[in-house]
Amino acid sequence: MKNLNVALVRLLQFVVFALFTFIVLVYFGALILLPLDIVVLIAKFLNVFGIGTLFGAIFAIPLVGYMGKIVYTTPGLIQMIVDNGIDLANTGKQRVEAFNKIADAVK
Repeated sequence: MKNLNVALVRLLQFVVFALFTFIVLVYFGALILLPLDIVVLIAKFLNVFGIGTLFGAIFAIPLVGYMGKIVYTTPGLIQMIVDNGIDLANTGKQRVEAFNKIADAVK
């Protein structure tokens, strides 16, 4: 019965690990894909007014680049965003390690 309890704790530990890994990947993936999505949305918006998608993208890329520069030059903003993601990863690591104590207690 103890082996079954240990296996159950390890299974839940893996589920928590997979969940936090997925959350961290989504967080940092969204940071990468957000500017690309803004370019697409601006190009589609300009397409409504008769400007082609290619010319809309040519206009949108420097605009998004300028917005990225504004975000980058804002003091402490980039560091705060990265720190939030790292804190999320550290929280996941702590939760996964907490299962080791439970598994040791069950043995």
